[in-house]
Amino acid sequence: MSDFVRVASVDEIPPQRGKAFEVKGRTIAVFHTRDGKFYAIENTCKHKGGPLAEGDLDEHTVFCPWHGWAYDVTTGECLEDSESSVEHFEVKVEGGDIWVRV
Repeated sequence: MSDFVRVASVDEIPPQRGKAFEVKGRTIAVFHTRDGKFYAIENTCKHKGGPLAEGDLDEHTVFCPWHGWAYDVTTGECLEDSESSVEHFEVKVEGGDIWVRV
């Protein structure tokens, strides 16, 4: 059974940035998009294992900092190879806190 876990306050992640969090033994990247929404995906790029939270974010697409593979942060879909998509996690914001369902 998955539960929502508080990972950060909304102020901890600037717009158009991501940040990695350890949640229940997993590393999850949480992104704050330009439209003010938050999204969470698995932090590890399927290509070479790069940390997605450290990648450049363009609208809803994050680019792995190691080799540039692109992922849609709203779905976890890999735009380079659909077989290399990462897990997506439900996010909610309540009272200035970011919660992720893991």
